[in-house]
Amino acid sequence: MFKLLKFLKPYYLQLIALVFLVFGTVAATMQLPEYMAKIINDGIINSDTGLIAKNGFLMFLIAFGGAISTIGVGFVAARIATAFSRDVRNKVFSRVESFSLVEFNKFSTASLITRSTNDIQQIQMVMALLLRMVLQAPVAGIWAIYKAYHLASSLSWTIALAVAVLLGVIFVMFMVAVPKFKILQKLVDRLNLVARENLTGLRVIRAFNGEKTEQAKFEKANVDLTAANLFVNRLMVVMQPAMMLILNLTSVLIVWVGARYINTGGLDIGNMIAFMQYAMQVIMSFLMISMVFIMLPRAAVSAVRVNDVIETEPLIKDPVEPVVANDLRGGVVEFKDVTFCYDGADTPVIRNISFKTCPGETTAIIGSTGSGKSTLINLISRFYDINSGQILLNGVDVRDYRLEDLYAKIGYVPQKAVLFSGTVESNLKFGAPDASDVEIKKSSQVSQAEEFIEKLEGKFNAPIAQGGANISGGQKQKLSIARAIVKNPEIYIFDDSFSALDFKTDSMLRNALKLETEKKTVLVVAQRISTIMSAEKIIVLNEGRIVGEGTHSELLKNCDVYREIAYSQLSEAELEHYQVGVERKSV
Repeated sequence: MFKLLKFLKPYYLQLIALVFLVFGTVAATMQLPEYMAKIINDGIINSDTGLIAKNGFLMFLIAFGGAISTIGVGFVAARIATAFSRDVRNKVFSRVESFSLVEFNKFSTASLITRSTNDIQQIQMVMALLLRMVLQAPVAGIWAIYKAYHLASSLSWTIALAVAVLLGVIFVMFMVAVPKFKILQKLVDRLNLVARENLTGLRVIRAFNGEKTEQAKFEKANVDLTAANLFVNRLMVVMQPAMMLILNLTSVLIVWVGARYINTGGLDIGNMIAFMQYAMQVIMSFLMISMVFIMLPRAAVSAVRVNDVIETEPLIKDPVEPVVANDLRGGVVEFKDVTFCYDGADTPVIRNISFKTCPGETTAIIGSTGSGKSTLINLISRFYDINSGQILLNGVDVRDYRLEDLYAKIGYVPQKAVLFSGTVESNLKFGAPDASDVEIKKSSQVSQAEEFIEKLEGKFNAPIAQGGANISGGQKQKLSIARAIVKNPEIYIFDDSFSALDFKTDSMLRNALKLETEKKTVLVVAQRISTIMSAEKIIVLNEGRIVGEGTHSELLKNCDVYREIAYSQLSEAELEHYQVGVERKSV
């Protein structure tokens, strides 16, 4: 919690106002018992109606002023707490956006969502409580003890006894509650994880008749969370009557002891009543403090979880002295003896990779599953940083570019097409907000998306659901490709981006793309031999190493791995037919 207090700095003027309002509330509360004692001792006993009316009117004014101050305290505390949580949430979101894939692997998506919502909500609730009570309760308690002692010092021991018992109850509650709050937030994470898996994998669950299994899994997570919440809530329920019992027993004790002093003439009845009210103020102050201490552990757990995100520094960040990207153009990509190993893995995924690709050249990467194809191209965009070697873009190490400048040079089409809620147009303009209608239309023609877009109601203004849930997989891939084309980058990276397309569309798209990217550098990861046969250079990966490099015809002769892949997909006749077509195009 202390680490998060820095987010309160912009609100110091409101905090000062809050302090004055709190003192106004406490001062009003402390004055009322004194006036009541005067009314009883000097007014009622002496039948002085003028004094009763005068002090009664003053009590009304003080009570009214105290009410205004109390409302002000609640209003200002709520504004500060909500603004504080907004700033923390923004910080968490911006930090998550700066994460590389290394940091994402530390936190699950479900956990990041919980930390950005539930955890910050817990902190906000306790922050509002702290701002209202953390100053008011101690000031009111100490002031009430001082007033009570001066009114009837002989009864002061009753307050000390009540406070001692109260602190004992608070301590027991605190020791029981803290471990449960830690468990509670982990169970919220678990519930979010199970719910998210079920929602995203709904089709697979239905296809394999896994509804009952998933329902049982969700039911267990739900029951565990319910049980933990019930325990905590029952603890709160027990605490409230325990505090009220202490409060009432203290009142009885004060009346019983005070009555004896009144009988002997050692205490005025008005003073005893005022003392009782001050004693209630002391106990209520400790009650408020106890509420803070019971709620604080849960907020502390949440604060630790939020701080884990905020304080996680991304491993991949801008260099101290970045190169001027505008002076470096062309799109030449070169790997020099690159080796990469995932964090915590025993063996490298990519080993001693060296190759070069230039503008106007399509370089295809193929290999068996797990050979490191996607990892290889992810290194160009610095989704991960390499362990050794160099990746050069226009002759400069990619680590010497600002990330923003590096990404501006790359048009990336991921293996799994990702679209955002909005419209067709907003998705196509995602990487180029200032793109013209002509550029958008042209990109849709090249990606073969125009035909289905024209059939949509609203065409380019047609709505796209979150994740592109309202269109097919092939349509999503077409829009993803069009989005990269609109950006007009120096380098195009296609990570198995044609897998959801039929062969006819695939062929038409590649032909159109060839014309669009003839002066660009193109890297294609593919599983289909037919997709990459016309590439100027094909790189064959096996277990993270390059085992073949050349054209399709060269690799069929010289590379066993490529030949196995080719013959597993196409017959000799088909390969010969494709080869003839490729040779004619090259001529």
